[in-house]
Amino acid sequence: MDRKIEKKNWTFKKIAYILFALVIIVFVVYTIFFGDHSSKLNVQTERITISTVKKGPFQEFIPVTGNVIPINTFFLDAIEGGRVEKRFVEAGTYVNEGDKLIQLANTNLLLDIMYREAELFQQSNNLRNTRLAMEQNKLALRAQLLDLNFQIKMQKRVFIRQKKLHDSNLISKEEYEDAKDKYEHLIHSRDLTILSNQQDSVFRKIQINQLELSLKRMEANLEIVKENVENLTVKAPVTGYLTSLNAEIGESKVKGQRLGQIDILDGFKVRVGIDEHYIARINVGQEGSFTFAGQQYRMEIIKVFPEVLNGRFEVDMTFKDEDPEGIRRGQTVHLRLELGDLSEEILLATGGFYQKTGGQWVYILDPSGDFATKRKIRLGLSNSDYYTVLEGLEPGDKVITSSYDNYGDIEKLILKEKNK
Repeated sequence: MDRKIEKKNWTFKKIAYILFALVIIVFVVYTIFFGDHSSKLNVQTERITISTVKKGPFQEFIPVTGNVIPINTFFLDAIEGGRVEKRFVEAGTYVNEGDKLIQLANTNLLLDIMYREAELFQQSNNLRNTRLAMEQNKLALRAQLLDLNFQIKMQKRVFIRQKKLHDSNLISKEEYEDAKDKYEHLIHSRDLTILSNQQDSVFRKIQINQLELSLKRMEANLEIVKENVENLTVKAPVTGYLTSLNAEIGESKVKGQRLGQIDILDGFKVRVGIDEHYIARINVGQEGSFTFAGQQYRMEIIKVFPEVLNGRFEVDMTFKDEDPEGIRRGQTVHLRLELGDLSEEILLATGGFYQKTGGQWVYILDPSGDFATKRKIRLGLSNSDYYTVLEGLEPGDKVITSSYDNYGDIEKLILKEKNK
C-alpha cells in the first residue's frame, strides 16, 4: 500500500535563499543608516606633501629684503649757484677731505661783492666825515666860548664900574641898566652855547654809533659774500669714496641743488623695507639674521623711519659683530627679522593648504595611512617655516600641507601609490 509523502515546508535550499535575502537586506539597511556617505577622491601620494606635527622652539619672524649701503653718507649740495667751469675729479674716485671737486662761476656774485665794497667804502667815508665834523664843532665851540668869556670879562668890568658910578649918582640909571643888560646877555649866550653844544655832541655820538654798527654789518655781509665766492669751489667735506658727481662742463647749477655724494667705507648698514602691517611691532633694538657666503650674521635695528610710502616703511640695521668680508655697497640681502621671543610651541609646517583653508581645517591622515579626512583646527603665529597650533592637532599627527586647490569640497582623500 502506497504511503502519502508529505511535502516539507523548510527545505535547505529555501532556507539558504531566505538567509541570503536577509543578508542583503541587512547590508542595505546598514549602508543606508551607518555607511560612509562622505565624498571621496583618489590622490597619488607622490603629488602631495605630508608633514608631521611636532613640538619645538618657535621664533616668530618675517622675511624681508634690504640693500647694503655705507654706514655714513655725505651729500654734496651747491651752497651757491653757478655755471660749471671745471671738474677736478671723476665719480668713482677716492678723495681726501678738502680736495677740490668742481669749480663754479657766478658773475652776479662777483658784481654783488663789488657793489657791497663800494657801499662799505661810502659808509666808511660818512663815518670819517661825521667824526671830522664833530671835531671841527668842538674847536669852533672852544673858540666861541673863548670869545664869549673875553667879552663877559670886559663887560663885567664895565658893569662894576657903572654900578659904582650909579651908586654915587654920577651916571644915569639908564646907562647903568644898559651895562647890566649887556653883561647878563653875554652870560646867557655862553650858557646857551654850552647847552647847544652838549645836545649836538650827544646827537653826533649817536650818529657815529649808528654809522659804526652799520659799517660792521656791511663788513660782516661782505665777508659772507666773499665766503660764498669761495664756495664756488666745491670741496670734499670728508675723506671717502666719491660715489656720484652730477656736474658737466657748462651746466648751470642752482643754489641747494644736489651735486653728488661721498660714502665713507669704514662700515656698512642695511636699509630694509617692511610691510606697513608690521609698523606697530617694529622698534629699535630688534634683531634679525641672514646668511652670506655660508656664514650667518646677526643684525640689529638702529633706526626706524615712520613714513609709509606705497604701503612700506624702512629701517636701518647694523651688524652686531664684524661686517661680512666681501660684502659690497648695493648688494641685496634676505633677512629673517625677529618679531618676538623664542618659545616652545606645537608646530605645523607651512604649505599651500593655507591659501584654501585659511588655517581653519586640514586633511589629517588616518593611522593606517590609507586615507585622510578633514579636521577643524586653529592656528596662531607663523613664520616662513611653521605655524603655531592652538587647537585640533597634537604632536605626531600627519597632515597634508600641500595645496588643496584641486580637492574642492571632498571630505575624504584616498591615498594611492602610483604603481598600484
